[in-house]
Amino acid sequence: MSPAQGTQRALEKNVAPEAIVPRRAGYGLPCAKCKTYYASDLAACPVCRHAERVSPVLASSPLNAISADQLPDIAVLEEERERFLREFKSQVYASHTQINAAASFRCGVDENHPEGFEPASVCKGCYDRLQQRGDVLEAALHMDIKEAAQVIYDAVWSDPSDPTKTYQNAAQAILTEIRKRAGVSEVLGPLQPKSH
Repeated sequence: MSPAQGTQRALEKNVAPEAIVPRRAGYGLPCAKCKTYYASDLAACPVCRHAERVSPVLASSPLNAISADQLPDIAVLEEERERFLREFKSQVYASHTQINAAASFRCGVDENHPEGFEPASVCKGCYDRLQQRGDVLEAALHMDIKEAAQVIYDAVWSDPSDPTKTYQNAAQAILTEIRKRAGVSEVLGPLQPKSH
């Protein structure tokens, strides 16, 4: 029977539809034997069938058993707390002065320095930017052979008037394509090779 049919029959019998909906029971206290929580409308635990629940009265805790005359003085507690904080802060400040500044600026790529440590002279942010730039340049060099052949072909046949400049045109076209892919700005003036 669908809920709509149940509502229809309830209306026919002049009974409110809310009266036929079962009431949800909340969880009560846990079972005294197995500690399982179960619905408050059940008479016994569904797991172990034990009828007794845990008592809602809290057992006296050790803090409740301490009398007011046994509690430490608030002023003494505050003084001890302040002393502890002073000692702790002095230990923290002392540990900061023991940091070796040279060791904190070591190169982070230890596999490049097997014979010993070398101090870093570039910050991590600059190194990351340079590494990314190097990756882009390296990717530009990985040009497909068909693409390179097409660039050379276009350069050779773009100016067939002077056959002596064919190789120069091809080389210039390849270098221009690599620079464009790497995001390197156009060089104004002659390139001067670096001595190695």
